[in-house]
Amino acid sequence: MAANMFARARVVVPQGARSMATLKEIDMRLKSVTSIAKITKSMKMVASAKFARAQRSLLATRPIGPSSLALIEKGGVEPTESQDSNLIIGISSDRGLCGGIHSAIAKRVRAKQLETGIDYKLAMLGDKARGIMARTHQDNFVFTASNMGKKTPTFSEAVMLSNEVTKSCEFDSAVIYYNHFKNAASYTTSERPVLTTSNLSSESAVEALSHYEDVDEESTQNYSEFTLANNMYYCMIESATSEQSSRMTSMENATNNAGDMIDSLRLRYNRTRQAVITTELIEIISGSAALEDA
Repeated sequence: MAANMFARARVVVPQGARSMATLKEIDMRLKSVTSIAKITKSMKMVASAKFARAQRSLLATRPIGPSSLALIEKGGVEPTESQDSNLIIGISSDRGLCGGIHSAIAKRVRAKQLETGIDYKLAMLGDKARGIMARTHQDNFVFTASNMGKKTPTFSEAVMLSNEVTKSCEFDSAVIYYNHFKNAASYTTSERPVLTTSNLSSESAVEALSHYEDVDEESTQNYSEFTLANNMYYCMIESATSEQSSRMTSMENATNNAGDMIDSLRLRYNRTRQAVITTELIEIISGSAALEDA
């Protein structure tokens, strides 16, 4: 009975069939990984070109960063938070395959809420961070924007988005979360305060600004709108450069990993093929020997 069971098992899954199936599976996987390596290499080249353009824009935009915070750092105007009307603007994009760029923004937004205990209104620019935050903070959204990340941001886009954010809700304080570009291999997720009309109209702000010029409602309104657009443009450029550098690094790592996997699969394929050939030669020689003995 045991001999019959063993015979049936050999009929169902013979050794030669197992080897051939394994060879075919390895060959299919080898072709698949090779195609992925070609795609990731192409994506790295595209990201490199976009990174070069974004870096040129960033070099021209970098002076805007300190100037947007001049009133806070040198003018003595302090941005304050209220318990009712606080806005967080998160800047990401619609495109993935760039490491932890988008998840880092979502983590910082959640950490801010946990740290302060304030229920912030959210304006998320880009589908990736919006999708992450929508799982837990859908009710906090007041504005979302898509179609971001395909091209290097422009100031006109920042002005349009800042106007839409201003129309979407009223807020007494605002902060922007973005990825600050350091070099081609690293970035930091940073927080950037924005002076609002409420901040500029406070007693301490009016007193600090009175040393420079007379402050009225129209001038504070105009300055708050301009500084929001200015800060958003600067943060969008920083985020775009960080995204392209991170995508370039991610695609390079993916290409290298695919190359290692291709080498491993080729070695496994050759060894398996050699084993099949050796098994077949042994069977042929054994059959010939049996016929000679007979």
